[in-house]
Amino acid sequence: MNIPKKFAVTTMVVATSLLAACGSTTTTTSVPVSQQIAYNYGVVDSIQIVQVQTERRGPGAGALVGGIVGGVLGNQVGGGSGNTVATVAGAVGGAVVGNRVEQNNNPPQVREMYQITVRMDNGSYQTITQDAIADVRVGTRVHIENNRVYRL
Repeated sequence: MNIPKKFAVTTMVVATSLLAACGSTTTTTSVPVSQQIAYNYGVVDSIQIVQVQTERRGPGAGALVGGIVGGVLGNQVGGGSGNTVATVAGAVGGAVVGNRVEQNNNPPQVREMYQITVRMDNGSYQTITQDAIADVRVGTRVHIENNRVYRL
């Protein structure tokens, strides 16, 4: 199978862009970072079970397959620079459609998480949401590290 060089390069650029779009999420707390380091010890004030909707992942296999198929179909149109434009447009359009199909077929899930409120030694409160609590209970002395609560 002889694939034109410009199509291979276009496909690589689209695939790299899609993978780069996959980002990570961050969690914020009510205490500034400088205080988290100095004051990361406290006592559990409350624990609540909350329903958390899992985030949909960024573009995945649907976008990749859609981009490749769209690029192949776009490559069949026109000649010269028009062919290059059609190939790129087909790859981008296919990636968007493929991603939409994947998202529609993989709806977000709801799961239970633990929302732990800790009364810190400095008098402030910090709320952490995590997936398990192990042996942490209300009144337990804990420390917070990397946005997780650990029993002392």
